[in-house]
Amino acid sequence: MDRIDRFRIFARVVDAASFTRAADMLGLPRSSVSAAVAELEGRVGARLLHRTTRKVSPTQDGAAFYERCLRVIADVEETEGLFRQRSAKPSGKLRIDVPGRIGRLVVAPALPAFLDEYPEIDIDLGVTDRAVNLIEESVDCVLRVGPLNDSGLIARSIGKLPLVNVACPSYLASHGTPRTPGDLSLHWAVNYASPSTGRVEPWEWMDGDTMHTLPLRGRVTVNSAEAYIACCLAGLGLIQVPAYDVRHHLHSGALVEVMPDYRAKPLPATLLYPHRQHLSRRVQVFADWLERLLKKAFAP
Repeated sequence: MDRIDRFRIFARVVDAASFTRAADMLGLPRSSVSAAVAELEGRVGARLLHRTTRKVSPTQDGAAFYERCLRVIADVEETEGLFRQRSAKPSGKLRIDVPGRIGRLVVAPALPAFLDEYPEIDIDLGVTDRAVNLIEESVDCVLRVGPLNDSGLIARSIGKLPLVNVACPSYLASHGTPRTPGDLSLHWAVNYASPSTGRVEPWEWMDGDTMHTLPLRGRVTVNSAEAYIACCLAGLGLIQVPAYDVRHHLHSGALVEVMPDYRAKPLPATLLYPHRQHLSRRVQVFADWLERLLKKAFAP
């Protein structure tokens, strides 16, 4: 019995919550199933299952190991069929994570088309603005917006998010409309603090190839894109935000772009994968689909 067989047996035990039921499903003696799991626990050096007379359930380590096993099994099965089933479509579960607003406004509405095209792929979609650890959380790929730290992950650039300066009409009626960066000292901003560092981002603008920054006064500081836009709509100040994020507000007149000649530098959008020599086909097709989707969504 090889290691992949033990992975399959362990996964079936977790699914069935029983050694006996797993053995029946696999057509193996119960003793062989129990021995395979025990040997696996010895190899990984951790207890993977809670065993009672009525039920078998994964430990905390076992639950994490189970998720990894599913990915390894799916990758092996896909690799085994690579040449004999060239026309077969990719399959298996795909765990991805994307920023909140992009997930809700762009990715989720488009997912039905992706799932129709790839009916054998299931999506586990994480929508969060926190920094996800791909390895520890068994995530296949994450979308990140903004400058990257050196993480040792495989990075694929999939576009840039143009930023716009906006305010609501009631704010502009009360405070006037800024025309140039020299006018900013007379205005308020809704300040945005990074959820990961707490650092308040300064106002930015490009002058040719030179980027300038300026801290603006603000009475409200937020740490989410939802609150950032909501405070701007409430008339609390100017904000700098990805254009796609407020496109419908601009079209409806709820927000107005200001200082269009002094925009901030576009933000890079990057897809990150764990460091592997070969990506599974399901990750590859999703990455290609997401790149096409985001380039269309981010277009001016």
